[in-house]
Amino acid sequence: MWRTWVKPYVCALVAVGVVFQLWCVGWIALYGMGVKPYTAFMKAEQVRLLITKFQPSLERQWVDYNDMSDNLKRAVVTSEDAGFVEHDGVDWNAIEQARLRNEKKGKIIAGGSTISMQLTKNLFLSSNRSYLRKAEEIGMTYIMEVMLPKERILEIYLNSVEWGEGVFGAQAAAEHYFKGGSAAKLSPQQAAKLAVMLPAPKYYDLNRKSPRIGRRANVILKRMGAAQIPDDEGA
Repeated sequence: MWRTWVKPYVCALVAVGVVFQLWCVGWIALYGMGVKPYTAFMKAEQVRLLITKFQPSLERQWVDYNDMSDNLKRAVVTSEDAGFVEHDGVDWNAIEQARLRNEKKGKIIAGGSTISMQLTKNLFLSSNRSYLRKAEEIGMTYIMEVMLPKERILEIYLNSVEWGEGVFGAQAAAEHYFKGGSAAKLSPQQAAKLAVMLPAPKYYDLNRKSPRIGRRANVILKRMGAAQIPDDEGA
């Protein structure tokens, strides 16, 4: 008997999931044609700031890929996803390592996300950690990797990732942390410092003199020269 009344709800949930996936695919196609995204994370942060601080807008300004410092591209790839150019969007070794860490801690503390997976989450999903959301993230990431070149993925990521409270994208970050800063002219040191902040941007925004920033930035600086980034014709 219970199957009779449960089945319609299950079908409805599946239908909603399919519609959501198709909606996401449609937006990815638009991003491939040059549309500049306003991500789910941006919308959530704008609502939060409006409610808590009566701040109606975010700090953000789009910068084209070729107008962005290669120092920043290399620093972010070094810090967040060294295999960005080679993999197909998902690093299963990193996911397995994250799973083992989560099991050891008894809770989800790591996700093993690549840059592409982080972008998928920022564009369409929430910050809530669960294995269901991770599955959605992986599925949509594979679709995005098929539809968009690596250059476009990195361009969107660097223009939409959070770099502080209400601060989104490389240009806003350059202006926020370096007086008169420009995403096109970031030095290797400045780029490395910004890359360090990505895992916890709000914390580092409030703790800019944290010793960890300097230590981690030095590590990134030493490795940046070997980082591979998409060329001007895409990867």
